[in-house]
Amino acid sequence: MKRIKFNNSKNRTSRVAAGLLTCLIGIAVIFAVTVLTPIRASASGDLDEILNYEVTVDVNSDATLTLTYHIDWKVLDSDSEGPLSWVTIGIPNKHYVSYRALSSTVKEISYSGAGGANLRIDLDRKYFKNEVASFDFEVVQDYMYEVDLLTEGETVYKFTPGWFDGIKVDSLTVRWNSDKLESWSPSCDIEGNYNVWRTSLGKGERFSVQTVYLNDAFAFDETKSIQVYDDDDGSWDAGDTAAAVIGGICCSVMPVLVVVGLILSIVNKYKSTAKFSSGTKKTVKRTKVEYYPICEGCGAARPEGKETCEFCGRSFIKSEEVLEEKDIPAEESELKDKKESGLFRFASSPNTYMRVNVVSVPIVTRTGFLSSLFSGSGSSGSGSSRSSSHSSCAHSSCACACACACACAGGGRAGCTVKDFYNTDLKLSQLEKKCVKKR
Repeated sequence: MKRIKFNNSKNRTSRVAAGLLTCLIGIAVIFAVTVLTPIRASASGDLDEILNYEVTVDVNSDATLTLTYHIDWKVLDSDSEGPLSWVTIGIPNKHYVSYRALSSTVKEISYSGAGGANLRIDLDRKYFKNEVASFDFEVVQDYMYEVDLLTEGETVYKFTPGWFDGIKVDSLTVRWNSDKLESWSPSCDIEGNYNVWRTSLGKGERFSVQTVYLNDAFAFDETKSIQVYDDDDGSWDAGDTAAAVIGGICCSVMPVLVVVGLILSIVNKYKSTAKFSSGTKKTVKRTKVEYYPICEGCGAARPEGKETCEFCGRSFIKSEEVLEEKDIPAEESELKDKKESGLFRFASSPNTYMRVNVVSVPIVTRTGFLSSLFSGSGSSGSGSSRSSSHSSCAHSSCACACACACACAGGGRAGCTVKDFYNTDLKLSQLEKKCVKKR
């Protein structure tokens, strides 16, 4: 019998050539479809705008948070993808206790775990160009804190309101009930019984707040920790279908993806080793507060330690002024020694106090990148740093107990139905149309 000798080198070369050919074909397909696909009307302008985004946070006795939302959502374009009839707003994680609508503009509210921990808000009607949908709802949320996270004896809450990748937020306001609050960051205003942060957000921008309590302030559970959404519900929707189609295209360019993956791995290695949090330090913020001796609304006398009138709810605060240590008068030298949170009276004025707020700030240190890269075991940061924890969205990461809001609106507005990893502005429906035309 004649033996056949296989040329392994030649076969290997053929396989490599076939792989490269497949890669080139895949790239050509993506290029052709992208070029031939009509540009979306919304590419030249925004579909929506968030005029006002407010979240009020109250800590319950069981340490859960009651999050009360108010949103003013303006429609800028109702032609490209139809009028606005529903939206989804991201919530911190799947461990909600309850949720409910608070305004008549919400026809229905429901939880969705597909693609993120979200609440779908069905509106009372369709909203067209230049109309504003104002709606309110409430969520009671758990797994938002961690005991002894930064300092032993203290419990930390971290909260990032849902952000919007394709929508600007003109005004974001976060109000946090200041009862039993020890410290917070970043700095903020104090209005009545609430710490108030105000800012605006560009597309994809996020804003986070951190608050600290003593461990005995509420019924904290040491077994709980700050959590973000984890997609384990096994649901499948149109977004998953589109992802599967894109995934199929990705398989044809696997060699390219492998190279990109190696580069990203090195970059992530650098990020995780070049900078990390190794501890915290306390900074002291001093605020001079002058109170009215009696309520300007009903005339009731101000009880010691109270900032709002218990009869009419009006604030007793007359003025507030942030103080540096050097600004404290010489005759009030004892106040310079106050390093713990609290309210301390000015000896020279019976109705004037200094409010001291102590904030824990992470200490950032750096380590060598090359040595950690080749050692095979780089530091990924301290256990208290969660700024790189994975988000519920495939396209972003969020800090700690964040809420990932992909700005989904009726009919897949704001690019939420399809996660476009290659920024092709390509929709599944457009692919289908191309296929039909070519037949």
